[in-house]
Amino acid sequence: MTGRFGAGGKVTLDHIYTQEDPRGYFGTLRDLDYVIPQLAKPQFARLIRELHGAADQRPVTVVDLGCGYGVNSALLRCDATMDELYRHYCGADPAMTRSALLARDRSLVRARTGATRTRFIGLDISGDALAYACEAGFLDAAVQADLERDDPTPEQRTHLGAADLVISTGCVGYVSERTLLRIALAADTRPPWMAHTVLRMYSYEPVMSALAAAGYETVSVGGLLRQRRFASAEEQALVLETLSELGVDPRGLETDGWMYAQLFVSRPGPAAS
Repeated sequence: MTGRFGAGGKVTLDHIYTQEDPRGYFGTLRDLDYVIPQLAKPQFARLIRELHGAADQRPVTVVDLGCGYGVNSALLRCDATMDELYRHYCGADPAMTRSALLARDRSLVRARTGATRTRFIGLDISGDALAYACEAGFLDAAVQADLERDDPTPEQRTHLGAADLVISTGCVGYVSERTLLRIALAADTRPPWMAHTVLRMYSYEPVMSALAAAGYETVSVGGLLRQRRFASAEEQALVLETLSELGVDPRGLETDGWMYAQLFVSRPGPAAS
Protein backbone atom coordinates (compact mmCIF):
# COMPACT_ATOMS: atom_id res chain seq x y z
CA MET A 1 0.00 0.00 0.00
CA THR A 2 1.38 3.38 -1.01
CA GLY A 3 0.19 6.89 -0.39
CA ARG A 4 0.89 10.22 1.21
CA PHE A 5 2.39 10.40 4.67
CA GLY A 6 1.44 12.67 7.53
CA ALA A 7 3.01 13.74 10.80
CA GLY A 8 5.29 11.12 12.31
CA GLY A 9 5.42 9.12 9.06
CA LYS A 10 1.94 7.61 9.28
CA VAL A 11 0.34 6.89 5.93
CA THR A 12 -2.72 9.03 5.13
CA LEU A 13 -5.91 7.00 4.74
CA ASP A 14 -8.36 9.90 4.48
CA HIS A 15 -10.21 8.32 1.56
CA ILE A 16 -11.66 5.50 3.65
CA TYR A 17 -13.56 7.97 5.86
CA THR A 18 -15.44 9.75 3.08
CA GLN A 19 -17.41 6.90 1.49
CA GLU A 20 -21.15 6.49 1.82
CA ASP A 21 -20.84 3.29 3.85
CA PRO A 22 -18.08 1.57 5.90
CA ARG A 23 -17.27 -1.36 3.61
CA GLY A 24 -14.16 0.29 2.17
CA TYR A 25 -13.06 1.38 5.64
CA PHE A 26 -13.29 -2.10 7.12
CA GLY A 27 -11.82 -3.75 4.02
CA THR A 28 -8.73 -1.54 4.15
CA LEU A 29 -8.19 -1.82 7.89
CA ARG A 30 -8.81 -5.57 8.02
CA ASP A 31 -5.85 -6.02 5.67
CA LEU A 32 -3.73 -4.05 8.18
CA ASP A 33 -4.99 -6.03 11.21
CA TYR A 34 -6.31 -2.82 12.77
CA VAL A 35 -7.21 -3.90 16.29
CA ILE A 36 -6.77 -1.08 18.79
CA PRO A 37 -10.49 -0.30 19.33
CA GLN A 38 -10.91 -3.90 20.52
CA LEU A 39 -7.89 -3.67 22.83
CA ALA A 40 -8.99 -0.33 24.30
CA LYS A 41 -12.61 -1.43 24.74
CA PRO A 42 -12.18 -3.02 28.22
CA GLN A 43 -10.64 0.17 29.59
CA PHE A 44 -13.35 2.34 28.06
CA ALA A 45 -16.02 -0.01 29.44
CA ARG A 46 -14.45 0.13 32.90
CA LEU A 47 -14.54 3.92 32.91
CA ILE A 48 -18.17 3.93 31.73
CA ARG A 49 -19.13 1.54 34.55
CA GLU A 50 -17.35 3.77 37.04
CA LEU A 51 -19.23 6.80 35.75
CA HIS A 52 -22.53 4.93 35.88
CA GLY A 53 -21.85 4.22 39.53
CA ALA A 54 -21.62 7.95 40.23
CA ALA A 55 -24.36 9.15 37.87
CA ASP A 56 -27.49 8.69 40.03
CA GLN A 57 -29.15 6.61 37.30
CA ARG A 58 -28.86 9.31 34.65
CA PRO A 59 -27.39 8.29 31.29
CA VAL A 60 -23.64 8.53 30.87
CA THR A 61 -22.67 10.44 27.73
CA VAL A 62 -19.57 9.39 25.79
CA VAL A 63 -18.07 11.59 23.07
CA ASP A 64 -15.99 9.60 20.58
CA LEU A 65 -13.41 11.95 19.08
CA GLY A 66 -12.56 11.09 15.48
CA CYS A 67 -15.32 8.49 15.56
CA GLY A 68 -15.45 7.78 11.83
CA TYR A 69 -18.27 5.30 11.17
CA GLY A 70 -18.86 4.74 14.90
CA VAL A 71 -16.58 1.78 15.52
CA ASN A 72 -15.98 2.42 19.22
CA SER A 73 -19.66 2.99 19.90
CA ALA A 74 -20.56 -0.16 17.93
CA LEU A 75 -18.11 -2.21 19.99
CA LEU A 76 -19.37 -0.81 23.30
CA ARG A 77 -23.09 -0.48 22.54
CA CYS A 78 -23.44 -3.89 20.88
CA ASP A 79 -20.71 -5.65 22.89
CA ALA A 80 -19.19 -6.56 19.52
CA THR A 81 -15.64 -7.43 18.52
CA MET A 82 -13.55 -6.13 15.66
CA ASP A 83 -13.58 -9.60 14.09
CA GLU A 84 -17.39 -9.51 14.12
CA LEU A 85 -17.44 -6.10 12.47
CA TYR A 86 -14.92 -7.20 9.85
CA ARG A 87 -17.08 -10.22 9.01
CA HIS A 88 -20.22 -8.10 9.11
CA TYR A 89 -19.00 -5.56 6.54
CA CYS A 90 -16.37 -7.38 4.52
CA GLY A 91 -18.67 -10.36 4.06
CA ALA A 92 -21.54 -8.23 2.83
CA ASP A 93 -22.72 -8.70 -0.74
CA PRO A 94 -20.96 -6.00 -2.81
CA ALA A 95 -24.28 -5.44 -4.58
CA MET A 96 -26.06 -4.65 -1.29
CA THR A 97 -27.36 -1.09 -1.29
CA ARG A 98 -26.54 1.41 1.41
CA SER A 99 -30.16 1.28 2.57
CA ALA A 100 -30.05 -2.50 2.91
CA LEU A 101 -26.75 -2.33 4.80
CA LEU A 102 -28.21 0.26 7.17
CA ALA A 103 -31.27 -1.89 7.79
CA ARG A 104 -29.01 -4.80 8.70
CA ASP A 105 -26.99 -2.56 11.04
CA ARG A 106 -30.13 -1.29 12.78
CA SER A 107 -31.20 -4.88 13.33
CA LEU A 108 -27.81 -5.59 14.90
CA VAL A 109 -28.18 -2.62 17.25
CA ARG A 110 -31.70 -3.65 18.29
CA ALA A 111 -30.62 -7.24 18.91
CA ARG A 112 -27.43 -6.46 20.81
CA THR A 113 -28.01 -3.24 22.71
CA GLY A 114 -30.54 -4.14 25.40
CA ALA A 115 -31.36 -1.57 28.07
CA THR A 116 -28.42 0.83 27.95
CA ARG A 117 -27.86 3.94 29.99
CA THR A 118 -25.04 5.17 27.79
CA ARG A 119 -25.38 7.80 25.07
CA PHE A 120 -22.79 8.04 22.30
CA ILE A 121 -22.00 11.27 20.48
CA GLY A 122 -19.61 11.20 17.55
CA LEU A 123 -17.24 14.04 16.71
CA ASP A 124 -15.55 13.98 13.30
CA ILE A 125 -14.87 16.14 10.27
CA SER A 126 -16.37 13.56 7.87
CA GLY A 127 -20.05 14.16 7.26
CA ASP A 128 -20.37 10.89 5.33
CA ALA A 129 -19.05 8.77 8.19
CA LEU A 130 -21.12 10.61 10.81
CA ALA A 131 -24.31 10.31 8.78
CA TYR A 132 -23.85 6.57 8.41
CA ALA A 133 -23.09 6.00 12.10
CA CYS A 134 -26.18 7.96 13.15
CA GLU A 135 -28.49 6.26 10.64
CA ALA A 136 -27.18 2.84 11.69
CA GLY A 137 -27.94 3.60 15.34
CA PHE A 138 -24.37 3.41 16.59
CA LEU A 139 -24.47 7.10 17.55
CA ASP A 140 -27.21 9.04 19.31
CA ALA A 141 -25.95 12.37 17.96
CA ALA A 142 -23.12 13.76 15.88
CA VAL A 143 -20.97 16.87 15.76
CA GLN A 144 -19.26 17.61 12.46
CA ALA A 145 -16.51 20.06 13.29
CA ASP A 146 -12.81 20.82 13.00
CA LEU A 147 -11.98 21.96 16.52
CA GLU A 148 -8.33 22.36 15.62
CA ARG A 149 -9.44 25.31 13.53
CA ASP A 150 -12.76 26.51 14.92
CA ASP A 151 -14.49 27.08 18.22
CA PRO A 152 -17.65 24.98 18.58
CA THR A 153 -20.93 26.63 17.68
CA PRO A 154 -23.56 27.05 20.42
CA GLU A 155 -25.35 23.89 19.21
CA GLN A 156 -22.09 21.94 19.12
CA ARG A 157 -21.21 23.20 22.61
CA THR A 158 -24.53 21.83 23.87
CA HIS A 159 -23.67 18.34 22.60
CA LEU A 160 -20.04 18.44 23.73
CA GLY A 161 -20.91 20.00 27.07
CA ALA A 162 -22.99 16.93 27.95
CA ALA A 163 -19.93 14.65 27.83
CA ASP A 164 -19.03 12.60 30.87
CA LEU A 165 -16.22 10.79 29.02
CA VAL A 166 -14.27 11.64 25.86
CA ILE A 167 -12.53 8.74 24.10
CA SER A 168 -10.40 8.29 21.01
CA THR A 169 -8.36 5.56 19.34
CA GLY A 170 -5.74 7.00 17.03
CA CYS A 171 -7.03 10.56 16.76
CA VAL A 172 -4.26 12.28 18.73
CA GLY A 173 -1.59 13.26 16.23
CA TYR A 174 -4.26 14.57 13.90
CA VAL A 175 -5.70 16.67 16.71
CA SER A 176 -3.87 18.46 19.51
CA GLU A 177 -4.53 20.07 22.85
CA ARG A 178 -6.55 22.75 21.01
CA THR A 179 -9.33 20.28 20.27
CA LEU A 180 -9.26 18.62 23.69
CA LEU A 181 -9.36 21.93 25.55
CA ARG A 182 -12.26 23.16 23.43
CA ILE A 183 -14.19 20.03 24.39
CA ALA A 184 -13.26 20.36 28.07
CA LEU A 185 -14.28 24.02 28.15
CA ALA A 186 -17.66 23.23 26.58
CA ALA A 187 -18.82 21.73 29.90
CA ASP A 188 -21.21 23.90 31.88
CA THR A 189 -20.27 22.23 35.15
CA ARG A 190 -17.61 19.58 35.70
CA PRO A 191 -15.30 18.81 32.75
CA PRO A 192 -15.43 15.29 31.30
CA TRP A 193 -13.00 12.47 31.91
CA MET A 194 -10.80 11.65 28.92
CA ALA A 195 -9.23 8.42 27.64
CA HIS A 196 -7.08 8.52 24.51
CA THR A 197 -4.80 5.98 22.87
CA VAL A 198 -1.70 7.72 21.52
CA LEU A 199 0.73 6.24 19.01
CA ARG A 200 4.30 6.25 20.25
CA MET A 201 5.58 8.50 17.47
CA TYR A 202 3.47 11.35 18.85
CA SER A 203 4.49 13.13 22.04
CA TYR A 204 1.56 13.49 24.46
CA GLU A 205 3.43 15.97 26.65
CA PRO A 206 1.84 19.12 25.11
CA VAL A 207 -1.63 17.66 25.69
CA MET A 208 -0.88 16.62 29.26
CA SER A 209 0.57 20.04 30.07
CA ALA A 210 -2.45 21.84 28.63
CA LEU A 211 -4.88 19.57 30.45
CA ALA A 212 -2.92 20.00 33.70
CA ALA A 213 -3.28 23.77 33.36
CA ALA A 214 -7.04 23.19 33.05
CA GLY A 215 -7.06 21.18 36.28
CA TYR A 216 -6.69 17.64 34.92
CA GLU A 217 -4.55 14.82 36.26
CA THR A 218 -3.28 12.37 33.62
CA VAL A 219 -1.89 8.86 34.04
CA SER A 220 -0.87 6.15 31.59
CA VAL A 221 -2.92 2.99 31.96
CA GLY A 222 -1.91 -0.59 31.20
CA GLY A 223 0.75 -1.73 28.80
CA LEU A 224 1.33 -0.86 25.18
CA LEU A 225 -1.48 -1.63 22.72
CA ARG A 226 -1.07 -2.79 19.14
CA GLN A 227 -2.71 -0.38 16.68
CA ARG A 228 -2.19 -2.03 13.30
CA ARG A 229 0.49 -3.39 11.03
CA PHE A 230 2.50 -0.96 8.98
CA ALA A 231 0.97 -0.29 5.58
CA SER A 232 4.35 -0.47 3.83
CA ALA A 233 8.08 -0.70 4.41
CA GLU A 234 8.25 3.02 3.66
CA GLU A 235 5.77 3.85 6.41
CA GLN A 236 7.69 1.69 8.88
CA ALA A 237 10.98 3.38 7.98
CA LEU A 238 9.49 6.85 8.43
CA VAL A 239 7.95 5.96 11.79
CA LEU A 240 11.19 4.38 13.01
CA GLU A 241 12.99 7.59 12.06
CA THR A 242 10.50 9.63 14.08
CA LEU A 243 10.83 7.34 17.08
CA SER A 244 14.62 7.68 16.92
CA GLU A 245 14.30 11.46 16.93
CA LEU A 246 12.07 11.24 20.01
CA GLY A 247 14.45 8.87 21.80
CA VAL A 248 11.85 6.06 21.85
CA ASP A 249 13.25 2.52 21.64
CA PRO A 250 11.34 0.54 18.95
CA ARG A 251 13.17 -2.78 19.38
CA GLY A 252 10.78 -5.73 19.65
CA LEU A 253 7.84 -3.45 18.95
CA GLU A 254 7.71 -1.23 15.85
CA THR A 255 10.74 -3.07 14.46
CA ASP A 256 8.54 -6.19 14.34
CA GLY A 257 6.04 -4.56 12.00
CA TRP A 258 3.35 -3.16 14.30
CA MET A 259 2.43 0.34 15.43
CA TYR A 260 2.02 0.62 19.19
CA ALA A 261 0.08 3.06 21.34
CA GLN A 262 -0.29 3.97 25.01
CA LEU A 263 -3.60 4.70 26.72
CA PHE A 264 -3.74 7.90 28.76
CA VAL A 265 -6.62 8.66 31.13
CA SER A 266 -7.21 12.22 32.32
CA ARG A 267 -9.62 13.16 35.10
CA PRO A 268 -10.48 16.63 36.36
CA GLY A 269 -8.96 17.28 39.77
CA PRO A 270 -10.78 18.96 42.68
CA ALA A 271 -9.92 22.42 41.37
CA ALA A 272 -11.28 21.83 37.84
CA SER A 273 -14.48 23.59 36.88
